[in-house]
Amino acid sequence: MPGDMGHAVGSVLREHGYDVVSCLGGRSERTCKLAMAAGIGDTESLATLVSQVDMILSILPPASALGQAKAVAAAMAETGSMPVYVDCNAVSPQTVVEVGHTITTAGAAFIDAGIIGLAPGKGPTTRFYVSGRDLEPMTSLNDKGIEVISLGSEIGRASSLKMAYAGLTKGTWTLHTAVLLAAQQLGVLRELLDELSFSQSGALSAMQNRIPQLPADSGRWVGEMEEIAATFAGAGLPTGFHEGAAEIFKVLSKSPFASETRETMDASRSLEAALFDYARYLPKSNLR
Repeated sequence: MPGDMGHAVGSVLREHGYDVVSCLGGRSERTCKLAMAAGIGDTESLATLVSQVDMILSILPPASALGQAKAVAAAMAETGSMPVYVDCNAVSPQTVVEVGHTITTAGAAFIDAGIIGLAPGKGPTTRFYVSGRDLEPMTSLNDKGIEVISLGSEIGRASSLKMAYAGLTKGTWTLHTAVLLAAQQLGVLRELLDELSFSQSGALSAMQNRIPQLPADSGRWVGEMEEIAATFAGAGLPTGFHEGAAEIFKVLSKSPFASETRETMDASRSLEAALFDYARYLPKSNLR
């Protein structure tokens, strides 16, 4: 799906001489515009796409990862074409093993990938950590607008790294949001912000820069937090951290700000204005 990350990856691959296509049937007007801007071609069906390409990069919200793999596996069965399938989604190692089984049962090669960093062109080079039996199809893309880093042959290693990393980054953003919302509901937000300015200026700066922008991505990040919770459970760790993070993103997804895109986001919105809006969608509290 050529959304924010997918269209940017497609764009840099095109710049390095690759033909890039997607199947845009049923996609939003914004997604189609992003694909067009990136020079990504469109195919009439998923079966047509599968029959034309050498490799598929699955880049989409984690809740759709397994369904997409099943749809591609069906298209492989229909066409007899077996392009390499790379799952680049923020899913648990358990989920990526299931995705991989779906693809390899269909007869195609499978690579596990975890993307870390901003979309290409928006910051330092985007890193694709990869694991699987034959990584050459992906390592051949190294320095083609992305950095590809091998983690060995075991499926699940790349997704495990992504889950641990996102557990910190997005987990921290939601913790920051929850702490400030609690202070606001308890009537001590101004005092807390003053104290943070004095003793935790780095954390406060991060809050001011990130929290007002979270709703635009909150809907698709709910599933990612649930995948991280499943990853923690598999590692014998408590799941509550990221189950709570998923709940925070659900609250933010109810805000009108959630309808914004990266193109329409209000960069001038203050932290206080954002928190005031988010608090409207909290469950009823016992505060008097």
